[in-house]
Amino acid sequence: PCRALRVSARAPSAMPAWVIDRYGCNEPLRFTRDMVFPAIRLPNEVVVKVHAASLNPIDLSMRSGYGATALNMKRDPLKLKSEETEFPLTLGRDVSGVVMECGLGVSYFKPGDEVVWAAIPPWKQGTLSEFVVASGNEVSFKPKSLSHTEAASLPYVGLTAWSAVHQVGGLNQSNCSGKRVLILGASGGVGTFAVQLVKAWGAHVTAVCSHDASTLMKKLGADDVIDYKSGNLEEQLKALPLFDFILDNVGGSTEKWALNLLKKWSGATYVTLVTPFLINMDRLGVADGMLQTGVTVGSKTVKHLFKGVHYRWAFFMPSGPNLDEIAELVDSGKIQPVIDEVFSFSEVPKAFMKLEGGHARGKTVINVISRK
Repeated sequence: PCRALRVSARAPSAMPAWVIDRYGCNEPLRFTRDMVFPAIRLPNEVVVKVHAASLNPIDLSMRSGYGATALNMKRDPLKLKSEETEFPLTLGRDVSGVVMECGLGVSYFKPGDEVVWAAIPPWKQGTLSEFVVASGNEVSFKPKSLSHTEAASLPYVGLTAWSAVHQVGGLNQSNCSGKRVLILGASGGVGTFAVQLVKAWGAHVTAVCSHDASTLMKKLGADDVIDYKSGNLEEQLKALPLFDFILDNVGGSTEKWALNLLKKWSGATYVTLVTPFLINMDRLGVADGMLQTGVTVGSKTVKHLFKGVHYRWAFFMPSGPNLDEIAELVDSGKIQPVIDEVFSFSEVPKAFMKLEGGHARGKTVINVISRK
């Protein structure tokens, strides 16, 4: 019979990983050397040896149980598993590493020397481990100009920004030139990427952040930098010309007034990454949560459409082909990684505490092995 895998070496049965066995704050995080080695179950899957990973705000949220209802449904939609638990659960969404095994349906990669990066969807086991399984269509060759540590800082935030700006917002290289773009919450991982992306496409970028991030924003190409602590933010932004596109990484009360900053009846669009989708499902259950979510986004979309602007929600979407395009932008010098701090694999709890402190200037990266 045919072998189901192509492998580079004999696979171990267990591996080191950081896992949680229950939801909570930092206490549930524990290191184990006995995490089950990830197995290829589908022809299009690959096993990646993790050289570097990074943390995102969703890791803090998932550690506390956010989205557990929806994610568990995605993990086992037909309720086929005998054990009704997602634990032990490995967090971490970003990976830069080397392909070790391939399913028979994978043709773009081969085991051994292929250097790749990916963002692993939140319903799969994460990257704070020695190895991780990904679908072949989630993986891409990492930018040649970046080390593993640098590359691991980009996939999740890059794909989230790409989804919001390009796939949902409709901006691209051919239509972005000269457009006025406002980015709220510009100094975090998604914000720093989005600033560089729309600037690379020729937009005029206004970035909102705190004063101590203003130098970074200018370095990344922002034309105007607004300090949200220096006065009433709404009034500061009202004094500027109207915008063609707004990306909101902040949410909350911002949504109540931000859409008034858009040009009316010109195709201007507001996209928010702060949505109640997973919270609704946690609170109301799958069916009622989805219904409530649909009613909410539908009513807001129609209300703002009558006011002459487009209202949209955006989410992270895993995509190897989109990472290919991002890699080209990185290797051409148009996008650079923004790293706040790098931690060793033994310092994962410390890295979570750093991320929990907020006010990050870019990404928190985990160097899983010492090699770059």
